[in-house]
Amino acid sequence: MGVKLASITMLLLLPGLTEAQQAVKCPQPGPLSEAQLTDLAKSPVPATRVGQLVAVCGIDFEPTEDAISRLRSARAPESVLAAVRAATGPTARTPRVVAGSEKVNPKDGLTYVWIPPGRFVMGCSQADSECDFDEKPAHEVTITRGFWLGRTPVTQQAYQSVTGQNPSNSKGASLPVEYVNWDEAQAYCAAIGGRLPTEAEWEYAARAGSTGARYDNPDVVAWHSENSGGHTHEVAKKSANAFGLYDMLGNVSQWVADWYGNYSFWAQGDPFGPESGTSRALRGGSWNRSPRVARVSFRDLNEPGVRSLNIGFRCAWE
Repeated sequence: MGVKLASITMLLLLPGLTEAQQAVKCPQPGPLSEAQLTDLAKSPVPATRVGQLVAVCGIDFEPTEDAISRLRSARAPESVLAAVRAATGPTARTPRVVAGSEKVNPKDGLTYVWIPPGRFVMGCSQADSECDFDEKPAHEVTITRGFWLGRTPVTQQAYQSVTGQNPSNSKGASLPVEYVNWDEAQAYCAAIGGRLPTEAEWEYAARAGSTGARYDNPDVVAWHSENSGGHTHEVAKKSANAFGLYDMLGNVSQWVADWYGNYSFWAQGDPFGPESGTSRALRGGSWNRSPRVARVSFRDLNEPGVRSLNIGFRCAWE
């Protein structure tokens, strides 16, 4: 019997454990192999516990009649065989969603990217000498739930298909929609089954694991005042970040869900900003702003009723 299997066998046989202590733990990350189950069938571990192990950990083989027959030959009791039949094999198992996976939202036709849970330092990046006072103090943030985020800002074509309107100044189907206030942005996201991302989610997604002020040179990733020619540009024409997101920096500044407020020193989980305020937070810089503000920690603000030629948004959904 292998070391890992011997360890789990000893754990399952320990006397006097409480119900909580007896909670079944998988002997390894991932499901059980047929060989492990064969060894367990020959071990002194009670059949009920082996069945629990199968139910909790799953199996890495298809529960065909041939596999069942082999386990029966190894003296696996019928209760264990029933658990194996009920378990999910690799063919039927739902594939794990990984960072950067893409999905089209049928309600607006835009592509959304999977952003996994994780931890990062929010605020002024190390060695960034261009930070404003409201980007400090840098503080640890944990994003506990993954979410889908628009691969690009919402385009004019998508906005018009959902709302029947296009308020933008610079017209073009693949240009980002602009001249949309916060309430209109939030209403659009709700109409497609989503919401505006929080400020923390936005920065976590923009960084995509990077700890620098930008994930590349500003001319490579952003349309700003020195390269835009004085107008917005089609989305996804600059380089994407490591999550596959485009135009997180530059092109249009993006509404986020939070009221604008000061940062705290304390580590936080899924922060949502102040409970109330007079201005909503904006992120990312824009086509008419200096490349200095095309940084992942840069913060801006405006009253929620304001419309501007340089403000757009992107949506998140669960």
